[in-house]
Amino acid sequence: MRKLVFVIINYNDYKTTKRLLDNIKDYKVIDKIYVVDNHSTDNSYEELKKLNIKRYEVIETSSNKGFASALNIGAKKAIDDFSNVDIIFSNSDIIINSNANLVELKNTLDERDVGLVGPVIFQQRELNRGWKLPSPTDEILSNLPFIGKRFSKKLYYDEEHYKGEMSDVEVISFCFFLIKSEVLKKMGFFDENTFLYYEENIMASKLKHTRYKILVNNNVTIIHDHSVSIDKSINRINKYKILKQSQMYFETTYNHASSLEKFLLRLTIRLTLITLYVRIFIRGGFKK
Repeated sequence: MRKLVFVIINYNDYKTTKRLLDNIKDYKVIDKIYVVDNHSTDNSYEELKKLNIKRYEVIETSSNKGFASALNIGAKKAIDDFSNVDIIFSNSDIIINSNANLVELKNTLDERDVGLVGPVIFQQRELNRGWKLPSPTDEILSNLPFIGKRFSKKLYYDEEHYKGEMSDVEVISFCFFLIKSEVLKKMGFFDENTFLYYEENIMASKLKHTRYKILVNNNVTIIHDHSVSIDKSINRINKYKILKQSQMYFETTYNHASSLEKFLLRLTIRLTLITLYVRIFIRGGFKK
């Protein structure tokens, strides 16, 4: 039977990571737990090293090169230790109800031609169950101030799409997902040219013309205490800038946006950035 390893990415968020470790440490389906501490600037690494948990190991990165880089460090360690293996990648701010949920997700992943599997994710009082890969035009329209959210909704599947036990989707959330190590190696691991955001779209774009499916298991729901660690470290403006840098990279490298499309992307990004500055100024300053 294939081994299952659980990789958690931590950055300046020891308490939330410990909560997840306490949640999963007795789940028998997990053969090994790795925490990749992404060069935290607080005492996270020292505190994580103190924990006495079976089948557990902490990896400290030499510098923070971003989320995708941390994913790769965890993946390569798991592959070095176990060769062909099923890998769960998880943010620290995740809550899982039972060992049985992980067993069901692993069984889904182990089916033939399945590359990635995600659960239904409950976050911010909504369900996240995957989305469609955007075109450059989709991204331009979704960037528009005030009305962009209306256009971004077209990227999400309707309720009928999730009626069965499993649903094929083009993209799943990377806050929590499973992937086969063989698929990861064939895709050249995660693209480290983004610091944060768009890792999902990039991997989905790589998989799009392969035989591998991306599935959501509609029988399993996990809770995402959304952006706990990100919000502790990055203010709203900086998050937006990082997000849009990743968007431009994705559209240029993977969606092959034209010169006109790239111009319109930059224009709409700047318009929304101006809108954000105005809103923050009206509300009385920047949140630190």
